[in-house]
Amino acid sequence: MKSLEPVISKKTSKDERERRVLVGLVELYLETGKPVGSKTLQETGFSDLSSATIRNYFADLEKKGFVMQPHVSGGRVPTNEAFRFYANEYAKSHLIEPECEEFDSIRKTETEEIAGFLQKSAETLSSLTQHAVFLSAPRFDHDFISSIKLVPVDYTRFLCVVITDFGVIKTELFHIDKRLSAFSIKRMEAYFHWRLTGHDEPENLTEEEREVAQHFYNELMVRYIVGYSTFIDEEVYRTGFSKLLSYPEFHDTTVLANSLALFENAHSMRLILRECSSLNELKVWIGKDLSTYAVIKPNCSVIAIPYYINKQPVGAVGLIGPTRMTYRELFGMMQAFSDSLSEALTNNIYKFKINFRQPQDDQLYLQKEEHQILGQSRLMLLEDKRKGESCR
Repeated sequence: MKSLEPVISKKTSKDERERRVLVGLVELYLETGKPVGSKTLQETGFSDLSSATIRNYFADLEKKGFVMQPHVSGGRVPTNEAFRFYANEYAKSHLIEPECEEFDSIRKTETEEIAGFLQKSAETLSSLTQHAVFLSAPRFDHDFISSIKLVPVDYTRFLCVVITDFGVIKTELFHIDKRLSAFSIKRMEAYFHWRLTGHDEPENLTEEEREVAQHFYNELMVRYIVGYSTFIDEEVYRTGFSKLLSYPEFHDTTVLANSLALFENAHSMRLILRECSSLNELKVWIGKDLSTYAVIKPNCSVIAIPYYINKQPVGAVGLIGPTRMTYRELFGMMQAFSDSLSEALTNNIYKFKINFRQPQDDQLYLQKEEHQILGQSRLMLLEDKRKGESCR
């Protein structure tokens, strides 16, 4: 046998036994994390093969780069090539979807807060798998600002937090020349509420507070409009990176930093998820497979799978972990997650009449509703017409 492939026609019995030995070795190593000896493997479902025969297969697999022997006279451990072979064996078939209450809960969720739902769903998957998760999403339209909060950073800087109906949270940093009291901040937030809804105009604002609040509000609206109408990159949600610290492979901080440096780069994460979406199938990257997306070779693995709205792929979810992943089990969980998320999103899009769009490099998005809003305001302020009239 020149090379091992997931599907080989007319395999000889020797080829098949070698494949079976390799798969068995990988599964035992994934379970124990310890080198696998011939006698140990024989006792776990290979009683039809002698220890000597298994050792011969080990030797052949070592020559082909599928296993290595860390110590003389010790057991064998699978290489990344072996993990890749094992993953390919099960990536497109044999998926066993678990019955899980958490996935059922995702499937039955009814909510208009799509962004919050996606983030919570990613956190659920991370908790169930104990791996880091990152997820790409399209832009959901006709989303209006529902609240603006001010958070003081120091004497002259404020973090403005914008919250939308769909649960999106945006932040902007602003500078002023004078410190504001807690009472001033509350009055300015009341001003924001009035401008957004047209109700409860504050009467106790000082002239200085009104000028600052108006400046903040106008600046936030213009920035929001620019970001809302210009959509060239998918939204990316990520969570669970601290869970990787529980794996021995990541106890070395250098290894951890090298492996995860890739995922501090949002552009690289988007490229990985775009590739998965374009292929429209579950995909696995192991070790050097990720070198295309990183300067330093990551010592980790990624599993990604697309999800859908009305059977149309709209994004993908990725799982990050060590190369010693329980691939077969995780494939089933990823498929179940994708199915649950797709069903929930499809139902909610129709129930709440939400539009969505993919990134576009050469086109601004302003549909009828947004044009009307902009045309009614000399200052180009995006306000929620469902809640009140424009305030000037």
